[in-house]
Amino acid sequence: MTPQSSERPIILTLLIAVQLICTAFFVVDVIFDATEAGWNPVTDPEAFLEGSMVLCLAAAIWVELRFLLRLLRHNAHLEQQISLATGAFHEIVEAQFSAWGLTGSERDVAMFTLKGMTIPEIAELRGSAEGTVKSHLNAIYRKAGLSGRGALLSHFIEELMSGADPQDPPRPGPTRMQMTSRQVSGITTK
Repeated sequence: MTPQSSERPIILTLLIAVQLICTAFFVVDVIFDATEAGWNPVTDPEAFLEGSMVLCLAAAIWVELRFLLRLLRHNAHLEQQISLATGAFHEIVEAQFSAWGLTGSERDVAMFTLKGMTIPEIAELRGSAEGTVKSHLNAIYRKAGLSGRGALLSHFIEELMSGADPQDPPRPGPTRMQMTSRQVSGITTK
């Protein structure tokens, strides 16, 4: 969640609190005016107007509270969905790494590659030479039957977008990105 979006409920809560204080003040004022002047809304249009405004303000606060609660529920739902998607992606990646028979080092390098890190960055994080990272990447691409970084990332994006269940075995064969143009042209869209 961004800092800006996390501040919205706080700002709304503060605005509602200020409005509640104002409403309480106006309710006390209307009650004081009514008891002092023997309030009769038919004969005192000003008192009727003040009372109506207080009711409108209270109604607006009620609507804002409902909006705030709905916003907070929606936010919690989105965070839960992001958490589920993150977990599903991790499960898909781990299942595919196992199916490819990647070693622990190859898994680390593959994961860093999926995160978009460069070879020098991966080498620095792992405390190894760039040549070692390149060797691991070549082994990963060979075991996976993929042509490079783009194909590796594309493979996992395709798995997520297809709605694959992480419990299902990984799909063998080339991804759409690896198919020849003749194979792709034969694919029909739904």
